Amino acid sequence: MSGAGYLVGRDVLARELWTDVPLDWDDPDGETIRVFSRELVDARRAHERLPLLVYLQGGPGGKSPRPTGRDGFLAAALERFRVVLPDQRGTGRSTPLEGEAFALLDAAEQARRLALHRADSIVRDLEAVRATHYGGERWWTLGQSYGGFLTLHYLSVAPEAIVAAAIAGGLPSLDPSAEQVYARTFPRVRAKNAAFDRRFPHLAERIGRVADHLEAHDVRLPDGDRLTVRRLQTLGFDFGMAVGFDRVHWVFDEAWADASETRLSTTFLAEVQRLTGFERNPLFIALQESIYGEGPTAWAAERARAAHPDFDPAARPLRFTGEMVFQWMFEEIRALRGFRAGVERLAGSRVPIALYDAPRLAANEVPVQAAVYHDDMYVDAGLSLETTARVGALETWITNEFEHDGLHQGDVAERLFTALEVRLGMAPVPYGPRTAGREETR
Repeated sequence: MSGAGYLVGRDVLARELWTDVPLDWDDPDGETIRVFSRELVDARRAHERLPLLVYLQGGPGGKSPRPTGRDGFLAAALERFRVVLPDQRGTGRSTPLEGEAFALLDAAEQARRLALHRADSIVRDLEAVRATHYGGERWWTLGQSYGGFLTLHYLSVAPEAIVAAAIAGGLPSLDPSAEQVYARTFPRVRAKNAAFDRRFPHLAERIGRVADHLEAHDVRLPDGDRLTVRRLQTLGFDFGMAVGFDRVHWVFDEAWADASETRLSTTFLAEVQRLTGFERNPLFIALQESIYGEGPTAWAAERARAAHPDFDPAARPLRFTGEMVFQWMFEEIRALRGFRAGVERLAGSRVPIALYDAPRLAANEVPVQAAVYHDDMYVDAGLSLETTARVGALETWITNEFEHDGLHQGDVAERLFTALEVRLGMAPVPYGPRTAGREETR
């Protein structure tokens, strides 16, 4: 089923696609949910038979972009493809999971439903979209961040569906381990904190004063949640993005409402709530650790943090945390409280999921082109390069030119698409040796 077409920006034609799928793919006659996708095409080429590109959004719990035109990677994509932007199940318009309703379920049912929103179910949803709306036509994939994890799972279970795959900042380890990931994460986040301090040396004292104020006073956010120091530290989620340092800088720029610094400003509190509340993507936190394996993860980030006392909320200078999930978040953050029982059950349980078929990936023949960001705060470049050696037909471009959001900020998509076109014999080589083999930028 699809909706009528409409314009996005001046010259991009959109139509809306709905696909009914089982909540549990192993129980096809049971409860169903709806998966939403938006198709975009250059309005001047709407009647052409163009190759398909499906965008695999970051996450987990990610909805596809809501573009205003040829934003970011869409500029390169719309020159070549009819683009399909799905909302992952449970997010956006795809039968969303919300904490208030989720809280009415017991812990076992919450955990069961959360486990049904992982990579295996998402890829089966994509196959349903492809079959329902495109007659099973093979498509290209573009995976951003967690979308790379989805890509390797897709290649493990249905490589015949894919013409070629591009991945940006999302090559996971084929031996997923939350412990291993967080052991590597904290040193990278420490380095990002140091870079932030060098960039804005005038902020260290101000941030410390804000933290001291929060320790001494019961400060409430607009939604009623108490703002604690450890919640303040989660502003560091942004540090791996190109504009992340600037965003955090401007939050603290308006921290105080008075010259004597006795009251935090309404603007500051509203911005902190927006950046740390996860109202728009609660599954991003609820499923974060489960993407690294089948569990139990047993709060891997929590345990890793204990080995790094400089990240303690009482330490000064205050260190911001990164893409890490802690148990306290499901007590202190309103949008996450309803998921608490299920997340705790999932963190302590083994819920089998066959993420990657190593032999099948080793024999892979689908061309895969991946951008590996050398200084990526979220996806460890070392683990990504170990994966490169274990997946057939996978070529990597290693660069420190971009942060984790390079796909949205630079010409990453153009480079990846061009390299794949060259490998498929579809286009000349515009970047010379840059498109062949492995490039390293130091």
